[in-house]
Order: sequence, then C-alpha cells, then structure tokens
Amino acid sequence: MHAVTLTAPGDPDVLVWTEVPDPVPGPGEVLIEVAATAVNRADLLQRMGFYPPPPGASEILGLECSGRIVALGPDVIGWHAGDEVCALLSGGGYAELVVVPAGQCLRLPTGVDVVEAAALPEAGATVWSNVMMIGRLEDEESFLVHGGGSGIGTMAIQVADAIGAEPILCTVGGTQKAERCRELGADIVIDYRESDFVAAARDATGTGVDVILDIMGASYLSRNVDALAPDGRLLVIGLQGGATAELDLGMLLSKRASVHATTLRGRPAWQKAEICMAVANGLWPLIDSGAVRPIVDSVFRMDRAPDAHRRVDSSDHVGKVLLTPP
Repeated sequence: MHAVTLTAPGDPDVLVWTEVPDPVPGPGEVLIEVAATAVNRADLLQRMGFYPPPPGASEILGLECSGRIVALGPDVIGWHAGDEVCALLSGGGYAELVVVPAGQCLRLPTGVDVVEAAALPEAGATVWSNVMMIGRLEDEESFLVHGGGSGIGTMAIQVADAIGAEPILCTVGGTQKAERCRELGADIVIDYRESDFVAAARDATGTGVDVILDIMGASYLSRNVDALAPDGRLLVIGLQGGATAELDLGMLLSKRASVHATTLRGRPAWQKAEICMAVANGLWPLIDSGAVRPIVDSVFRMDRAPDAHRRVDSSDHVGKVLLTPP
C-alpha cells in the first residue's frame, strides 16, 4: 500500500507519499480500505517530533478514518467484509489501508457519506466522552468551548445545542469563524483577540459557566476557573497554551468546582471501545436526526498532506480538514 510517512521531524514538507508494507489484522482487529482520514492538531505535533505514538501504535499519522472493511482478524464479531465504517485510531490513518480494533469502529450515520464520516470519530469521541460522560452537561446548563471554529469546537457547539444547553458560548479568532459558530448554534461568540471571555461569560450567565471545554491548558487555566459557575466543571483536552500553571484551590473549593484533564489517543483499547459504544448510543442518533452534522472545511489528496497541514496550522479553517487517497 501507499501511506504518508515522515522523512524526519520537521515542517510539513517532511510528509511524503510512499510505498510501505500492508498492515495485517490481528485478533479482534479489522482491516479498513481508507476512503478518508482527517488532520488533527496531534498530527502536527507528531510531525514535529513532539507527540510520539503510544506503544504498539502505527508510526503513520492519522487518528481517525472512514472506509470499507476488507478483511477480519480472528475473533471479530459483528462486522463483515464490505461494511462501511468510520473508526477511531491510535495512528495509521494517512494510508490506503489501516488496522484497527473492531470495538473502535462505528457504522456510518444516516445521511453522512463515507468521506464526510472521517470528520466524526475523533471529534465525536472527544466531545462526547468529555462534555457528556465526564462533564454531564444537561439541558438549560450553560456551556463554553474554546476554539469554536475547530473540529472539536464545531462538534461541541452542535451537541450542546442539540441537548438544550443555554446559553452556548465559544471563543474564536475573526468574524468569519464567529458567523459560522452562530449558524451552528452558539448564542454568544467571543473574539479572544478583542474581548475577555471571563467577563463575557459572567455577563451572559450572571453566575458563570456550568461546563467549559478547553484546548488551551495553562494559559487559560486561572481564567477558566474564574469563569466557572458554582458546581462548574472544567474539561481540559489540549495544551496549546502550555502545560504548567498555578491553580487557585481556594477558588475551586469555594465554587465546589472540578477540573478534569483527559486524552483519548493513549487510552487502552477497552476504554476506547466503551467510548465508541457511548458515541454510537448517544451521539449517532443526533446525527441520524440531522441535529448534528460533520463540518468539513476542505479535502486534500493524501499526496498533498503538506498543504493540508499548512491549512490546519494557519488556524483559518472551520471544521475538519480531510485527506483522501489519490
């Protein structure tokens, strides 16, 4: 098969479309002929040498894919050759073929084609496992997501809207992203370049935000805690603003608030399978109904992976940037 490989850690031009050995499914695994994959921030970090794959994972980039099952390993139940699926990966998506544990495969939602479906697994599993399973966001609770125009942000806004959260707030950079986020269900869009999200959150809610989904980490930690409502929940899923910061435990105690920090890629397969099952049972019906949909910014051929990485690195995209085999 062909895949995108790294000649060395570095800028996007180190990504090369080349021939590599075909993967072989082991016990409990399926082999997928890839229709599309998506570019995630984690891929950019791995390309630069800052985010190595977990032990046993493919060295090839790509944390999600969609396509058709072409072979089954031993002990696979519930899937058949020819099934169209999307899947949550630990790596390997930037390729014509990929192996994945069967428990991390999901059927294609109603009305979503096989290429669009590549935009769903990583964002869907991240948002559902954090906002719904850990954060327990409920109808009429307030919600804030940072990076509203990202793949995670566009998914989170739609999920919050679909379950009846209000108000829904997000931070963005620029008017174009702000308008798109409003179209997806955001009630209050805060341009982080011009406004203080803490003040905006207090103005909108009176008491603060019930659930915050954060991609920034250290640089936003104290302000996120400041923006939380009593009994609020802060969910940290990214470190774009650094990894180390001081936490005011006194403020956290006085609000009876909680801070959770999670990752998805390094979880054991059984945890990923549980999350995928929860996504199938909770999120997929919202997509089937049309209340939530994949937001695709652009599609590049895999042999143009450097251009796709530049698109994501620019932060000008809204939704997911996809890659398809040439």
